[in-house]
Amino acid sequence: MTAVNRPVEATDLKESLLGQPSAEPLSGEIPVRSRLDFATGDRRVVSGVWESESGTSRWEFLTRGEIIHVVAGRMVVTEDGGEPVEVTAGSTAYFPIGWQGEWTVTERLRKVFVVFKP
Repeated sequence: MTAVNRPVEATDLKESLLGQPSAEPLSGEIPVRSRLDFATGDRRVVSGVWESESGTSRWEFLTRGEIIHVVAGRMVVTEDGGEPVEVTAGSTAYFPIGWQGEWTVTERLRKVFVVFKP
């Protein structure tokens, strides 16, 4: 494994629109950019960088969980039946298997993520 110590530029990320199987956009099309940096052979653990423009989307972590560290931007996450929680640059958040709710990105968000499956 080679360690890389350099900033991730927007041009390093693949652009697409947010959609299934990740999440369902609720506020129209939401441009996202991502790069996968690590995956186990069985893909039960994957990690990378993800960036999203502003918008609201529905997330359902029914078969996987996710740990994120926000590098830039901000969003509000609201678990079904729960109170809104603001997540900003420097925050780390955990979405366990079974978590369901909405993410509202209010300022372009960049996160480092680790997705895990049982």
